Amino acid sequence: MNKLKVGVLYETWGHDEAPPEPEKKKRRPGKQRKKREKHDYEEIFEALEKLGHEPSYVTLDGEDKTLTALARCEVDIFFNLVESYAGDDTKEMQVAGYLDLLGRTYTGAGPQGLYLAQDKGLAKKLFGFHGIRTPFFATCYQGTLDHAHDIKFPLIVKPVSEDGSLGIDQGSVVDSVKELMQRIHYVQEEFDSPALIEEYIEGREIYAGVLGNQRPETLPLIELDLSRLPAGMPKVAGTEVKWEKDSEAYKVTKSAPAEDLDEKTTELLSKTALAAYQILKLRDYGRIDMRLTPKGDVYVIEANPNPWLSSDSEFFMSAKKSGRSYADMIGEIIEFACTDRRRRDRVRLP
Repeated sequence: MNKLKVGVLYETWGHDEAPPEPEKKKRRPGKQRKKREKHDYEEIFEALEKLGHEPSYVTLDGEDKTLTALARCEVDIFFNLVESYAGDDTKEMQVAGYLDLLGRTYTGAGPQGLYLAQDKGLAKKLFGFHGIRTPFFATCYQGTLDHAHDIKFPLIVKPVSEDGSLGIDQGSVVDSVKELMQRIHYVQEEFDSPALIEEYIEGREIYAGVLGNQRPETLPLIELDLSRLPAGMPKVAGTEVKWEKDSEAYKVTKSAPAEDLDEKTTELLSKTALAAYQILKLRDYGRIDMRLTPKGDVYVIEANPNPWLSSDSEFFMSAKKSGRSYADMIGEIIEFACTDRRRRDRVRLP
């Protein structure tokens, strides 16, 4: 691929840290500073340099002037890492829509895919229509029931449109009407969001990375091992597991390539993930979260457009297992985005 000017686009709302300047000088010998963890946008920046591209940081801070600057930004493609705008997660799709209005090329899902995946209730209806197993569910907001299967306890209650396990913790799994009502109230008060109430599926937590567009590829499966969670704690990937590094739940759980899966089960998981990815119109790359029951049934829990791409993410773990380096993965995402843009431009021609 030719050398490209790539704008690594991410939001800075709620972050004090300014985009880092590329290092030009070696630090003098002396006391070693504690090495900090790199942000995903820094790792992507370095990978793009390694690939021979010309990256730059482009930030959104929730102010109109940054949207104007974005329109004037002289890059060939944006590596889109934006997950919200002005602190509002629901506006992630609108940033992609703005880039579409500008006629700019960018990586990852478009506004359609972001909308369909973010509304978990709608996504589950689409899965059901296409014959993909997903837990029976209901959605409720301020006393209004939008949709309801005949569901039964135990149930898990979470915000209908948050990601990154926000709103999910050990109190999310409920076993009684009283606990259910308390949790619905918590979700509505804390997130001002409809509550998604779904049947809790006991089983293994399996993640499938998907890469590509016209002929997307399912990457090797990754399992988040929840078997060592403290006794009595529901086996769900809540905030304690994902983010609270000092918690016991965080310390005893880990993600690794899935083991002990026979060929038939692996094929079923991979095909299910691929179907979910395409149904929701995801693009370039995505991750599908599933549950594998002891009986061998596969349930899609949710889809993640533009998942986290750090070097310790499940997505890269999956890409690495397939034989790709970090730079290979980033380069393929760029190539898929450019190829898809050219294809869409041809379709629009009279």
